[in-house]
Amino acid sequence: MANKIAIVAVAQIGHDDASDKNLREISYEVVKSTLNQVGMKREELGTIITSSSDFWQGISCSNSVYFEAIGAYLKDSSKAAEDGASGFMYGLMRVMSEHFDNALVHAITKSSEIPSLSTLTNLYADPFFQRPIGLDDVSTAAMQARLYMEKYKITEEQAAKVVVKNLGNALNNPYAHKKGRISVDEVLKSKVMAHPIKALDCAAYSDGTCAMLLVSEEKAKKLTDNPVWVKGVGWCVDHQFFGDRDLLDGGLRKAARKAYDMAGIKNPIKEIDVAEICEPYSFQELLWYEQLGLCKDGEGGKLIDSGATAMDGELPVNPSGGVLATNPYVARGLIRIAEAALQIMGKAGERQVPGVKTALAHSTHGFAGQLHSVVILGK
Repeated sequence: MANKIAIVAVAQIGHDDASDKNLREISYEVVKSTLNQVGMKREELGTIITSSSDFWQGISCSNSVYFEAIGAYLKDSSKAAEDGASGFMYGLMRVMSEHFDNALVHAITKSSEIPSLSTLTNLYADPFFQRPIGLDDVSTAAMQARLYMEKYKITEEQAAKVVVKNLGNALNNPYAHKKGRISVDEVLKSKVMAHPIKALDCAAYSDGTCAMLLVSEEKAKKLTDNPVWVKGVGWCVDHQFFGDRDLLDGGLRKAARKAYDMAGIKNPIKEIDVAEICEPYSFQELLWYEQLGLCKDGEGGKLIDSGATAMDGELPVNPSGGVLATNPYVARGLIRIAEAALQIMGKAGERQVPGVKTALAHSTHGFAGQLHSVVILGK
């Protein structure tokens, strides 16, 4: 990258601790925790980027509700709606511009206070042709799953193994919403939502918030002796009209290539130590393996079968439990980056993977992976 930018502090609040508090309370707590880690005060913040959504907060001008709580009052601030990873990119560019030596990035969603996932995501569809027929997040993901399974002979059992792995990993994550030791059979016997997707194949609707502090190289030297450096980033947005997209070859491949080229990564399965992948539906983790270059097309099922992505595998994926375990919709992308940073800092607690030097964080948003972001972090 042109100039070195570091993550020096991250904090999050999970579902159980967020559900009984309002937006201001949990926003204040998560930002205070972030600043306390490096001994900074609100007055020292350069710029603040919030990630929230009028849809997903149930409030117009959604970030204005908690601006004072995160220290944004009379500060240079802006909002990246819908995806916390997009907020991260925005904050990163602001520090890279050298107009600021630090940027606080904050993302939040309280799913318990808003309409259903189906109601909200139906609004993503084209309003004249596709919204009236009821397209939503689950139905479009089911179309993608059916295409994927038919083309590459991926099985429902292989997708179910993702659920077993991730909810099992989540037992070690105090911020996780859904967790437990379940079997492939339990996943397969859960209620069908939209064939072939079952209830346990779907992410939870969670409350949660996350914050992190990005700083320049010079600032990082003053704040910490354990910085996490941003090595590479990439993002790509596919067509808004659902019928104009190739659901098995979207923007993730391009976003990953940009991030890898920037970070100097040639062989991701060998050079990355841990990955936090955004998998709102179990089969998507397998598909994203392929598009991230962790295996060949059609071999995502074989990769999960091999155990390579388990906690003790060649490349552990989602030691936090991933989005299947915790899904505050707008904040989930920033949480993936925070979890990857914690792994490099060696501060991931019981979900820590030994010896992590390079980590990948991925976020997706919109129908069947319309938007993708990839971030490579390192020591």
